[in-house]
Amino acid sequence: MVPANGGIPNHPAWPALLVRSAVAPDQIEETFLANGWRGTWRWSVYDYHHFHPASHEVLGVAAGSAVIHVGGPDGPQLDVQAGDVMILPAGVGHKRVSASSDFAVIGAYPPGQESPEICRADPASVVQMVARVAEVPRPDCPLGRRLTDDSWT
Repeated sequence: MVPANGGIPNHPAWPALLVRSAVAPDQIEETFLANGWRGTWRWSVYDYHHFHPASHEVLGVAAGSAVIHVGGPDGPQLDVQAGDVMILPAGVGHKRVSASSDFAVIGAYPPGQESPEICRADPASVVQMVARVAEVPRPDCPLGRRLTDDSWT
């Protein structure tokens, strides 16, 4: 959990999750699709703080390694490598700080959220964005497990 900072709202109730060695890199997209997460893409992570105000996102590291800054300027910087999976609730900021030359992630979104809006940090609108991300519904079945009302785990 990281509170809103630097114009990034983050999610007011749900933490970002990092699951190390969650899935074999060659099975990431298949795993996301099998659990109903769609809109898959393969690329990298933007090198600036950004967030998705109306969609949750899952990122699976398909190759290489990177340092990902999560939660805005005051958030932690996480080392990730092939097979790691990050689950980012709506509003959680993220940015690539550095990466190996072969770094690649596969991203996906829950049903109905497949075309995410991308927002940059904006201190002037952060209060409104916190309210907006709090309204994004919890996915029915994120990555094979039904969520309880008080936790993403």
